[in-house]
Amino acid sequence: MTHPSSTDLAAATTALHTQWDVLRRWVGNVVDPRAARAESVLDGWTVGDLVAHLGRAMDSLTAVDVAPPGTVPLTLAEYLGKYADRASETAEATRQLATELGENPLAGVDALAKAAFARLDALGTSDVVVLARRGPVLLSDMVTSRVLELVVHADDLARSLRDAGRADPSGGGPVDRAALDLVAGVLLRIVVARGGWSLEVAKPLTWVRLAAGRVPYDVDVLADALSPQYTSDAVPDLGRMLPLL
Repeated sequence: MTHPSSTDLAAATTALHTQWDVLRRWVGNVVDPRAARAESVLDGWTVGDLVAHLGRAMDSLTAVDVAPPGTVPLTLAEYLGKYADRASETAEATRQLATELGENPLAGVDALAKAAFARLDALGTSDVVVLARRGPVLLSDMVTSRVLELVVHADDLARSLRDAGRADPSGGGPVDRAALDLVAGVLLRIVVARGGWSLEVAKPLTWVRLAAGRVPYDVDVLADALSPQYTSDAVPDLGRMLPLL
């Protein structure tokens, strides 16, 4: 059983591992206790809160169980649509976790990620329906949602620390390009499934920022982020549809 927005489980798993490795290396190079106390680009969140949230995002994978036979999964779009209703709950849980992790949060975040990958290995390679925190969902969609979380928050961290004048001395960035392309494609498929347009991603990072509500909606920015597959078409106004999460 697949949904229009679903990604192959093996591809999603590979993207999750790669994005985690890239992001973890970058965070280790850039985030120190002083940087962790800086305000992030997300209102009311510090950089340390964002780092803690990486652990919480991975812990969501650890918490899943295989659903009973016959359980009908949410689509990925439906699953992501539940984020807004729990925004306050998520923020509070993240701040609590940041407090628990203390001045050196990376060890705790590493432990959460290790447990998440162990759980994913234990679930095997079949795309079963699992019971996640926000409802039943295909395992491939659950893993994809974790890739999406890591990509979006990696960009949040990069923008936050750039604003604070911090940069990775190695010159690298926290977003893996293949993971970014996967996330951009998934978010576009959700939009296309709702409207039936023929669109392509022109600038993946710009599109992900728009779809995730990280930049204000603007039709000119959208036209820069997406392009029609056919030159006779135009990019539709998606103002009533965005952000997706």
